[in-house]
Amino acid sequence: MKKRLLICGATGFIGRNLVEHFTKQPEYEVIGVYHKRSSFEHPNLSWVEADLTNVKDVDRVIDGVDIVVQAAAVTSGSKDIVTRPYIHVTDNAVMNSLLLRSAFEKAVKHFVFFSCTVMYPSSAQALKETDFDANAALYERYFGVGWTKVYTEKMCEFFSKISPMKTTVIRHSNIYGPHDKFDLERSHVFGATVTKVMTETSDTLNVWGTGEEERDLLYVNDLTRFVQLALEKQASSFGLYNCGIGKAITIKDLVQKIIDYSGKNLKIKHDLSKPTIKTSLFLNCEKASQELDWAPQIGLDEGIKKTLQWWKENIKVGG
Repeated sequence: MKKRLLICGATGFIGRNLVEHFTKQPEYEVIGVYHKRSSFEHPNLSWVEADLTNVKDVDRVIDGVDIVVQAAAVTSGSKDIVTRPYIHVTDNAVMNSLLLRSAFEKAVKHFVFFSCTVMYPSSAQALKETDFDANAALYERYFGVGWTKVYTEKMCEFFSKISPMKTTVIRHSNIYGPHDKFDLERSHVFGATVTKVMTETSDTLNVWGTGEEERDLLYVNDLTRFVQLALEKQASSFGLYNCGIGKAITIKDLVQKIIDYSGKNLKIKHDLSKPTIKTSLFLNCEKASQELDWAPQIGLDEGIKKTLQWWKENIKVGG
């Protein structure tokens, strides 16, 4: 009998890639949750509409499923983190609390939650899961989103302790690839840079800040494969894992790589009036390697090429 797998946020960046991955796996019956964004046609996928901040909607969509992969969230880029940090807190805390309670009450077998890495300190060394210190101050601009993620991580651990439901928390690094947000208002640095490069009509590319920040960037297919391995191989009732490429690149070097692979001849100009979140972060993923037999398969250069090709084939400039 097939396992009924519910993907919350199936119309989003990570959710859409999860749909494309799991609908190819014959052992799963895949249900996608959508709300404000329109659903899309896809083989082997059924849809359900729900507001995941509404308790009745949550109970309705959870009923009868075996696995919940929670990819629904209020997300945005660095502009909102600086100017409207509160938008990442309330709705996310509400929806995750309701989903976990309903999953517990309805005897879901496995719950997967996408956390992040903003709770980690800036570091010149690859960080392990244990390098998060709850007594240390989070970076000021990440305070709201960071503690909201930590709260949900602890909720996952709590419910795994009081029920047979397994929970998996994935502290993933910066994810990029097909179906990313490629608009300048809502996208993260990778998607925004691709759009800027591909639509630039002058010979100069304006980049926010100094570009000295260092980030760990993981191609989205490696993340979806991580989820499948967690569902298949996680032995513990609660698993918390780092998931990243395991090395850092500066934003200015990333921008230059995207320019180079785009085939354009652009000069970089740094806009120092724009915000810079000046941190260095990359992940030690030995735990995932040992427990789940996971390792990233797509390097940054290959991932950039794949993403640019997808952008050329799917994004309509001005559309």
